[in-house]
Amino acid sequence: MRNLRNILHEKWEPPAQFQGRPLTSATWDLASDCVLCTFGPTETDALIELVRIKIKQNTHEHTVITSWDAPCPNPELSCDEVLSLHYFGDSLTACLVLAGGDIIVVREEPLAGEDRIEIVGSVDAGITAAKWSPDEELLAITTKADTVVFMSRSFEGVTDVAMTAEDLKASNHVSVGWGKKETQFKGKGAKALRDPTMPEKTDEGVLSPNDDSRATISWRGDGAYLAISTIEGGARRLIRVYSREGVLDSVCEPVDGLEGALSWRPAGNLIAGIQRLDGRIDIVFFERNGLRHGQFSLRLTPEEQHLAGQHIRLSWNSDSTVLAVTLTDCVQLWTMGNYHWYLKQEIKTSSLLPTSSVLWHPEKSLRFVAAASDYLSVIEHIFTTARASLAPPHDYGVVGVIDGHSIKVTPFRTANIPPPMSLYELEAPSNAIDTAFNSDASLIVVLHQTGISIFGWKSVDASFSPPMLTGQVTFAKDEMPEGTYHQISFAEKGEILVLQRGATGASLKRFGFNDETGRMEEIVSRTAPTSSISSLSSFTQEESTHPYVQGKAGDLHSLTFGEHTLSHCNFPHYLPWTEIVPYGEDHIAFGMSRNGHLYANSRLLVKNCTSFLVTPVHLIFTTTAHLLKFVHITHINELEVPPDDPETDERCRSIERGARLVTAMPMSLSLVLQMPRGNLETIFPRAMVVAGIRKLIEGKNYKKAFTHCRTQRVDMNILYDHAPEQFLSNVALFIDQVKKITYIDLFLSSLREEDVTQTMYKETRVSRDLENGIPAFNDLNGVPPQPPIVARSSKVNRICDAVLEVLKARTATNLQNIITANVCKSPPALDDGLLVVAKLMKNDSAAADKAVEHICFLEDVNKLYDNALGLYDLDLALLVAQQSQKDPREYLPFMQNLQQMTELRRRFSIDDHLGRHSKALSHLHALDAFSELQTYTQKHSLYQSALSLYRYSPSQHAAITSLYAEHLESKSSFKEAALAYESLHNYPKATSCYLSSGPSSWRETLFCALSQTHPLSGPALSDLATSLYDALMESKDYFAAATIQLEYLSSILNACRAFCKGYFFADALHLVALKNVPELLEQVIDPGLGEALASSTELLAECKAQLLAQVPRIRELRAKALVDPLAFYEGERGGGDGELPDDVSVAASSRLSTNRSLFTRYTGKGSQGQSLGTAGTGVSRATSKNRRREERKRARGKKGSVYEKEYLVASVGRLIDRVESVRGEVERLVVGLVRRGMWERARAIEGSLAEVVGMCEACVPEVFGTDALPTLPVGTGEDGYRPVGGDAVLQESIEAAGKRKELPVILPFERLSLLGS
Repeated sequence: MRNLRNILHEKWEPPAQFQGRPLTSATWDLASDCVLCTFGPTETDALIELVRIKIKQNTHEHTVITSWDAPCPNPELSCDEVLSLHYFGDSLTACLVLAGGDIIVVREEPLAGEDRIEIVGSVDAGITAAKWSPDEELLAITTKADTVVFMSRSFEGVTDVAMTAEDLKASNHVSVGWGKKETQFKGKGAKALRDPTMPEKTDEGVLSPNDDSRATISWRGDGAYLAISTIEGGARRLIRVYSREGVLDSVCEPVDGLEGALSWRPAGNLIAGIQRLDGRIDIVFFERNGLRHGQFSLRLTPEEQHLAGQHIRLSWNSDSTVLAVTLTDCVQLWTMGNYHWYLKQEIKTSSLLPTSSVLWHPEKSLRFVAAASDYLSVIEHIFTTARASLAPPHDYGVVGVIDGHSIKVTPFRTANIPPPMSLYELEAPSNAIDTAFNSDASLIVVLHQTGISIFGWKSVDASFSPPMLTGQVTFAKDEMPEGTYHQISFAEKGEILVLQRGATGASLKRFGFNDETGRMEEIVSRTAPTSSISSLSSFTQEESTHPYVQGKAGDLHSLTFGEHTLSHCNFPHYLPWTEIVPYGEDHIAFGMSRNGHLYANSRLLVKNCTSFLVTPVHLIFTTTAHLLKFVHITHINELEVPPDDPETDERCRSIERGARLVTAMPMSLSLVLQMPRGNLETIFPRAMVVAGIRKLIEGKNYKKAFTHCRTQRVDMNILYDHAPEQFLSNVALFIDQVKKITYIDLFLSSLREEDVTQTMYKETRVSRDLENGIPAFNDLNGVPPQPPIVARSSKVNRICDAVLEVLKARTATNLQNIITANVCKSPPALDDGLLVVAKLMKNDSAAADKAVEHICFLEDVNKLYDNALGLYDLDLALLVAQQSQKDPREYLPFMQNLQQMTELRRRFSIDDHLGRHSKALSHLHALDAFSELQTYTQKHSLYQSALSLYRYSPSQHAAITSLYAEHLESKSSFKEAALAYESLHNYPKATSCYLSSGPSSWRETLFCALSQTHPLSGPALSDLATSLYDALMESKDYFAAATIQLEYLSSILNACRAFCKGYFFADALHLVALKNVPELLEQVIDPGLGEALASSTELLAECKAQLLAQVPRIRELRAKALVDPLAFYEGERGGGDGELPDDVSVAASSRLSTNRSLFTRYTGKGSQGQSLGTAGTGVSRATSKNRRREERKRARGKKGSVYEKEYLVASVGRLIDRVESVRGEVERLVVGLVRRGMWERARAIEGSLAEVVGMCEACVPEVFGTDALPTLPVGTGEDGYRPVGGDAVLQESIEAAGKRKELPVILPFERLSLLGS
């Protein structure tokens, strides 16, 4: 679908100093991007001049490198001839091969001991053809002695091969003929019996009468093989294929009329040649084995076929996309797509050189030199697509393809026709050069060799209305030599602009319709750019066409608004492909260079672009990574190129390798791509589809938006989520537009709570604030996306309720939708749906049958049957049951039994059957069946419901409470059971339950024991108090234990001991004074202080030793992690603890084959990517076992393991908490020691506590700070890897180490002032 468009056509004519000496050969100098050519020799002058020509903008410089006399050593030749001219840019050396046999080297910068001009070799028999290999390492030469000579870069002979008649045996091609013509069967039906794979005629290799007898050499692109075309025995043209070692590989099959033209496609699959037949000339193709592989015919008139001296030459360009066919008066450029050959360009020339007529540039694939004896032309084209406007509503997807006289036009929105076919074919009087469309595609203009043709298209979107010729312009013959027309474009008001290049540079001609004459005539151009022009194009704005030109420096000039109005859009250098799109009051120019750099004005966007196009809202381009990307059109500095993430980003999509953009149709949300072989593919990219749906929703065109969602499989929730408030206020409009009941059901059944605009269809446009504070959004209508409604209730229920509100007046037409809206609620409102059916049963039984059938289709019929029973409507339940697969013998007896019951008893039975026990209990309460209610309550544990029902009936409430207390006691809920018993004044049972609930309820236990009808006293009370005392001492509630000893057991001694045990020395001293027992001071208080002092001193010493050991170890481990993180994190997992893994066996260990390094284990990277350790590729059954084992290692924190540091940090944290918890006890101990005069002991224990607290305060910042380790990308990697098993435990450990920890709180320590410092 691409055409060739000319962007460079420079002609150089030799100045007067070269008059009399024709230009004889040319080649490319890649080092300076210049052309080298030779002048001479001639019959009268043997001088050869080597000249370098540098072509600049409108100026051409030439430099004579050297010259020398080259008399022909071969007397058979009247003068010598340059057969091959090649330039080596690395050594600045030119090599000339002459027909007389000399091989000459010209050195521009000769080294010491080297000659500037040197004859490095000579072939006495003479040379017929010569060609250097593409890698410049081998020179192949054919001689007049029918030999092939291979020479190295140093001009040493590699091998000589003789070309003989024996070579014909190299390829034993099988003759598929049927013998001689006279012996073949010609009876009736012979044609039907003939094998279609067998040719009717076998060629014999008859020589063409127009053959020039020249030998031709052509190398394959990789330099591994070369083909040589010569005449064998004066009777047959033969193509031999040799390897670069000089071994004959094959010869071609006989072809009648084969001529000397030969060109091997650089891609290597085809060898092109010329076959001249009666009435036509074909380009024929051969494979490397010499067999034919297709052909196509040149489109020549009989006069052109029989021009005198016409010897056709062939030449492939460097990337194998274009075949140049050199004729007597022109060069034709052919391309192939979908196995059809297109004639893309015809460049008029005079007689070109026989040996180097067309020289393709080795690096710039579409640039070539056309060399004639009296001039040189440097010509360059680009592949471009001639497409109409992409702006709605005229985005018909019209594309024009040039093929000789024909322009194949297809509007892809109307007819998706694959090439080489098309919907219409427009015929031009001569071969087309360029074509263009106006803003609405109603006019098509074609620039051809002899003029301009204008075609009118009345109805683009109708397939029955072809374009018709409405006007034409014929160029005068005297205009053609002055300049060549190359590009064409529409201007405003239907005028036409043509770019013409001549000797003085490029210029524009404007043509318009003259109302007086009724013809297209030239108009004097109103504006003419002052800079040089390289390309002409146009863009559409407000449904008008606006032309512009680009200069050779990348400067853009408008031909409508003024020359400098696009100056802010200038590119940094000339870009062959350009598009301009209006954005607000401004314009943005997009351009692509030959090497794939895509620019927006002067800003570089990407470096790997292969094709692009621009719609009013998107820049769309393809990349060398085979991705299709969308960029939202916005301010130039806010253009955001999406990442290469087609899985999650709607702006990126994978495409077939080598696909190119053809056109886009925003209104149909589609895009057309062309594959490398030429076939087309129409896709609906998610970015275009979702953007189109959003715009339709904002325009309240719900019908079209719904249709796109349905056909493109877009989640229907976007219809609501994109504009929630708008949708809820236009539900009636939505239903009226969609209309179809099944479509409304489809929408309702697709509803989910998820907001798809925040998940799968997240808005990727970047909004920005304008100067006045109004937010602007990248869309055609500028409607900002509405903020989501605060979710007070279920989104699905809100929509269903809104739909039901609209449909309640449309029951007759939308009954099915009403049922669906109820069932689709979350949770399903089955009762509401069944009530609709029940209401219909009274009025319209037929509608009720349809409604129940639909609701049974939407929901499980068994669940519906239960819900119908729950409505206590037996008729409805029977109707639903009839829709199910139930056996009538299952439900009819049950229904009949229910029918015979009273209303309340029936409701109780139904609720009991459905398991709605609480509701059934309420029916028993209404029936006043208390004894049955008690039994039912006990059976189903409905005590709370029963208590609620009888809260105002004291006697029944007490009976239920008693049952509940027994239930709680049986379930070991002793405390609640005791409360229930106590509320019923059942103190013996309450005492037993309180005692069983634990020592914390000792007060309640003693209260109930003393509140019984016969209170406990004497030994029983003492035994109860003793048991409580022992339980409290065991639970370390020493204060409560001392209270019981003092108040219930009257033991002052034991009470004091309990106070001292809990460090309550003040209470113990108070008790001694209160009871006047001073002897206990020495018997109990002082020993208690001593025991407490010893215990506390030992505890603080342990804490100090632990801190002195663990804090330096933590410091050491962190230093190791910083120095060598790999060794640190491998730890014992790599064998650091000396243990062997469980899976060691004679076979290769899976641990060894799948264990990842520090840098790959948690990122999913590595040589095997996701295939190692992922849950999706077969995790071993030992994964959970490995995880448990690794968790045990983590909990132990063994020394030398990777978990040691984490364990030590947690241990220090626990120590600090322990020190903080005993500070109160130690402070009470210090006060007690002072009160008893033990000053030194008090100072010692206070000093120990102060030292430990100080050490804790000092280590907190170091121990609990965030690890200064390199951040590891843990978690799910780009390829979806997530650690499992033991690796997951280690990952969690690393994540925990990297997180900031909550610092433990250490209160300030205050010493007792009496003890001094």
